[in-house]
Amino acid sequence: MIHNFSSMEDQLGALGLALNRVVLFNSLYIDAAVKQLAADGFPVTDELLARLCPLQYDHINFLGRYAFTRPSAPGLRQLRDPHNDAEDDDGEQD
Repeated sequence: MIHNFSSMEDQLGALGLALNRVVLFNSLYIDAAVKQLAADGFPVTDELLARLCPLQYDHINFLGRYAFTRPSAPGLRQLRDPHNDAEDDDGEQD
């Protein structure tokens, strides 16, 4: 029985690590998007910022598997243009 409990702890630890990585990834892009919106003249208020959460996104799958690959270039990918709805071959926004 202890072996099963140990396995569950390992799975929970791995899930926690994956969840922390997703939250970090989302937080970095939320920060970049907010800065870009402010630079474009959008009124970024404290009330709007208080509603942001790195867990409120459809691309997070808490029940699935995640694969993390190192990006080809350092830094963040370019933010998509909110006025352009075209997607590339990977299903990501341009």
